[in-house]
Amino acid sequence: MKSNEGRNDRVTRLILGILISSFFIYHKSAWALLGLIPFTTAIIGICPLYSILGINTLEKEKHTL
Repeated sequence: MKSNEGRNDRVTRLILGILISSFFIYHKSAWALLGLIPFTTAIIGICPLYSILGINTLEKEKHTL
C-alpha cells in the first residue's frame, strides 16, 4: 500500500494521538487506546479511511513544492 499522508498530516495525527492518549490516561480510562489510531496511522503513513475516500495529502504537498 502506498503512503497517502503528507508530512503536515502525519505530524498533526502524531500530536493528536499523543494528546488523546495522555488525556484519557490522566483520567485512568481505557479510552486512552483511542489515541493509538491517529498515532499508528501517523507512524505508518497510511490512513485506511483516506484510501477508501480517495484522499491523498501527500500529493498535495508535492505539488506545492
